[in-house]
Amino acid sequence: MARPHIVIVGAGFAGFHAARRLSRTARGRADITLVNPTDYFLYLPLLPEVAGGVLDPRHVAVPLAGALPGVRLVLGEVTDLDVDGRRIGYDDPTGGHDTLRYDRLVLAAGSVNKLLPIPGVTDHAHGFRGIPEALHLRDHLIRQLELADAADDPAERAARCTFVVVGAGYTGTEVAAQGQLFTRELARRHPRLADVPIRWLLLDTADHVLPGMQARLSATAERVLRDRNVEVNLGVSVREATATGVELTDGRSVPTRSLIWCVGVRPDPLAEATGLPLEHGRLVVDAYLAVPGHPEILACGDAAAVPDPQHPGRATPMTAQHAVRQGRLAADNIAAGYGSGRRRPYRHRDLGFVVDLGGWQAAAAPLHVPLAGPLARAVTRGYHLVALPGGRARVAADWLLTAFGSRPAVGLGLVPDAAVPLETASPETVHH
Repeated sequence: MARPHIVIVGAGFAGFHAARRLSRTARGRADITLVNPTDYFLYLPLLPEVAGGVLDPRHVAVPLAGALPGVRLVLGEVTDLDVDGRRIGYDDPTGGHDTLRYDRLVLAAGSVNKLLPIPGVTDHAHGFRGIPEALHLRDHLIRQLELADAADDPAERAARCTFVVVGAGYTGTEVAAQGQLFTRELARRHPRLADVPIRWLLLDTADHVLPGMQARLSATAERVLRDRNVEVNLGVSVREATATGVELTDGRSVPTRSLIWCVGVRPDPLAEATGLPLEHGRLVVDAYLAVPGHPEILACGDAAAVPDPQHPGRATPMTAQHAVRQGRLAADNIAAGYGSGRRRPYRHRDLGFVVDLGGWQAAAAPLHVPLAGPLARAVTRGYHLVALPGGRARVAADWLLTAFGSRPAVGLGLVPDAAVPLETASPETVHH
């Protein structure tokens, strides 16, 4: 008899760890296929350091072929699901369309940028979800200071040296922190900019940075940012964006050529395309991560509304910690169907958060013990090295070189604007 076929959609935190666990527990008893648009797993938490010139982008991208022995990789973007026929359809990199049949399916498509219907944002903002966006932003920061150095108009110089980040969550806070250090270092190489302030503005409609995290963690991050002269604007967002600046909701006008969009994420549109039941755009699953009425389909990570046992009636937050654990549990529950272990419901214990603020600064709360400064920095980097599934030595070497040297400041121009467009906002995303 033919061996059962397990198909995993997506190689983010949930999909990657599901595939990794199944490669150990189900290999030899089932064929495992992973469908993903790229041939690597991206360790997203270190992406701000790529944009800030600290890390080589290849060092935060783990090759799937080497990390997942026994797992077949199919490059493609899944577009549709035939539940009755147990098939998925996907577009391959050559523009063709094909299908895969499955016996068990893991939907771990992840999330995409959350956009708001604000005039000009999709045309003028820089997104931040992957390596192309990080490289594009890094080149953009370098180019703005070079153009500011070449400009004779003081107003143009000031605008090119002003950077606006929207969203003071995990990503936006780290992007502002790393970006401020990077541009400050770049400005020192341009003597003509000696008297031009390098302005960074961080905006959020919340009343504190890192909303949803511990108050002491938030306070530490805000203090570090303000000490570096990052202008933290709370209760404020963008009303309109143009090619030469942004209008804020408090009536101010900020001339800038750099609007960086870090508002948050929403479930991948594939969740809706499946036709399966949704909860706030996420796939409905039970405590065992199975789709009700379809025990052969499991969903996990950002695209799944996994019931949170610590908060009855609510789904788990869209975080990497939950995605990793859910991916592993999905794999274990599938393997249980083939005689390895037993099915278990989703349970978790919050391990706390770490936020890298660049330099020797970080805010961390391992096991809810608040830390700041160099100790938090050590904990943060230690956490990332443990969580990173490959390339640890290369990342550590980059950190060491940056600590005792300078950040490379060459704009390679490898990623044009057209390669990193923001999607058109949908009506359901009008909140953050």
